[in-house]
Amino acid sequence: MRVYGVTGWKNAGKTGLMERLVTEITGRGFSVSTVKHAHHTFDVDHPGKDSHRHRVAGASEVILASRTRVAQMTELRGADEPALSDLLARLSPVDLVLIEGYKRDTHPKVEAWRAETGNPLIAPGDPHIKAVASDTPMDLDRPVFDLNDTKSIADFILSEVGL
Repeated sequence: MRVYGVTGWKNAGKTGLMERLVTEITGRGFSVSTVKHAHHTFDVDHPGKDSHRHRVAGASEVILASRTRVAQMTELRGADEPALSDLLARLSPVDLVLIEGYKRDTHPKVEAWRAETGNPLIAPGDPHIKAVASDTPMDLDRPVFDLNDTKSIADFILSEVGL
């Protein structure tokens, strides 16, 4: 499976870049799935809803299905967070999986970086970051794109994965 990541510190523009990349790449006729890492707890259903009641009652997994979407929720209940490779194995085949976050994993990535955050660049110490998408011009040992130049970033990623 072809995978490529978008990584960076909080408020670097990762999610906006991911959204634009999905739109750009699917607009070219490729199928895309995404994986997003969250460093905090999250919930996709709500108290009082049937699926939430199933989970609270102790179900290990709950699948919620309709004519328009399917969601599968797995309660870890103290188990370790699954590895990225395990999550990727759950996905149906697509042309490209874009991964947001997972900055410590070894898949190829573009780092999103904004000067205003004051965070250091990750790229100089990480050979898996193949390019940087920045709001500020910089001189690096790898390509640097304007953070808003979605077309060029998409071209780069598609070239990198052979699409």
